[in-house]
Amino acid sequence: MVFYFTSTAVPAGYTIYMGKDKYENEDLIKYGWPEDVWFHVDKLSSAHVYLRLHRGQTMDDIPKEVLSDCAHLVKANSIQGSKLGSMGLVYTPWSNLRKTPDMDVGQIGFHRQRDV
Repeated sequence: MVFYFTSTAVPAGYTIYMGKDKYENEDLIKYGWPEDVWFHVDKLSSAHVYLRLHRGQTMDDIPKEVLSDCAHLVKANSIQGSKLGSMGLVYTPWSNLRKTPDMDVGQIGFHRQRDV
């Protein structure tokens, strides 16, 4: 079952979803909403974390405190990333995720690399 959290770092609150394994990550890829923003550790294995934006918001509207919550979740749920002092993080709108039949379970690509 996919985990979900409520970020209370800001008064409005945000819902965050996280897959605990590649199969749950696959479900999140399949059932994401246009308002979702996908987070992942760059170039390492990690959980997929999805932030559900409020209606009418864009990625530019995400409060720093909520970005920090998502970054901590991704890092803490990366076997390699959690052992590093710092690591890269990538995020993009759910609509930019690309999944093709030849990809492994839980693996994704991007329609537009510049939007990552």
